[in-house]
Amino acid sequence: MYSSFLKKYLYNRYWQINCPLPVKGFSVEKHLDQDIEALIVEDENDICFLLTGILRKKNLQTTFVNNIREAEIILNTKHPSLLFLDNNLPDGCGVDFIHQIKNNHPLTRIIMITADDTIANKNKALAAGADIFIGKPFTRDTINETIDNLMSENVH
Repeated sequence: MYSSFLKKYLYNRYWQINCPLPVKGFSVEKHLDQDIEALIVEDENDICFLLTGILRKKNLQTTFVNNIREAEIILNTKHPSLLFLDNNLPDGCGVDFIHQIKNNHPLTRIIMITADDTIANKNKALAAGADIFIGKPFTRDTINETIDNLMSENVH
C-alpha cells in the first residue's frame, strides 16, 4: 500500500504530464487571468482527485489535504479563494472548523461537501458560515455551476 505522500506525488505527476493547465486566454472564462487557489479538505482521496481534475479544467490552482490539522498548516501560508470542506474528517467535524477559517480568511468561500446530506446538517453548515452546501454524491455539473456562480460574485 502506498503512503499518503506517495499517492499525492504520483497523482500530481500524472496530472502534470497528462493534463497540463490550459494556456491562459484559451477559455473565455473571465477569471483566467487571476491566480485563483482552491483548497480541498477531504479524507477520501478519490474525491480529492475528482475535485482537483474539475478545478484544474477551470484553471484553478488546487491543493488537497486529508484532515483539519493539515488544512491549518496550509492556511498558515496560503489564502485560497475557495475551500471545499468535508464534514466528517478523521480529526474533527468540518462544520466546527468553519469559524476558524472565516476568522482568519474572511474572503475565502467555503463549499461544504458531505455524505450526511440532511436539512439539519445543511442549516448548521450555512449558519456556521459555509457559502454553499453540496451533498455527496455530487456531479461534475454541480461543481462547475458552483464555481461559476462563486466566480461571478468576484471571488478575490
